[in-house]
Amino acid sequence: MAIEKVALVTGGSRGIGAAIVEALAQSGYAVAFSYRTRKAEADLLCERLRAEGREARAFACDVAQGADCDRLIAGALNAYGRLDALINNAGTHVPHVTLANLKDDDWARVIEVNLTAPFRMTRAVLPTMRKQGSGHIINLSSNVTTRMPAGYGVYAISKAGLEAFTRILSKEEGCHGIRVNAVGPGPIRTDMLRESFDVMGEARANAFVQSFALGRLGEPREIASVVAFLLSEAASYITGQVVFVNGGGVG
Repeated sequence: MAIEKVALVTGGSRGIGAAIVEALAQSGYAVAFSYRTRKAEADLLCERLRAEGREARAFACDVAQGADCDRLIAGALNAYGRLDALINNAGTHVPHVTLANLKDDDWARVIEVNLTAPFRMTRAVLPTMRKQGSGHIINLSSNVTTRMPAGYGVYAISKAGLEAFTRILSKEEGCHGIRVNAVGPGPIRTDMLRESFDVMGEARANAFVQSFALGRLGEPREIASVVAFLLSEAASYITGQVVFVNGGGVG
């Protein structure tokens, strides 16, 4: 199989990440993606895509560890020889904990995974993209940056930082042919959202969903389709933007 374009997705074994891996593979990308602990799910995703004639490889990686990030990028480049798109999707949160009650370790982990890891991953791929004279970086932010909810302080702070990182990087790298954007999902049917809903309780969770204009949860594929669009030529004049995909809600 001739490899013409390659994408690297962090946190690609489940949820939004897996949907992105699948969408990009189906649009012609060879996709390298990372997983931290869910090897079985990662292997099944690769097997399914290969059965469809697609190309995908999974790499174990804890993006909170700088050395793991370096190994992930080296593995993707060794496998495919180029890198056209980086999607910083891996994320974590500490639901319903106020900043006053947040532990140091929880603060550090969320910032490390949600903000420092995208910085490290991006810094590592830029030499390759600059050499190619083109590239795409997409960061997965969150709708929480539009409302800064109580109880999600460190998560919201990490994602607000990621959006600032996106906008600044787009200005620094546009001259190298590299486009940089972010996608801000609203409530998407994922394990992370289910964890939050378990804490909220059924009544509050239902009221939260109904507060959105469309009155329903989003699906991972609805985020993946926007990521695929931003990587396409149809979005060739879009950079430095945060695209919210949130069912018409403010949070």
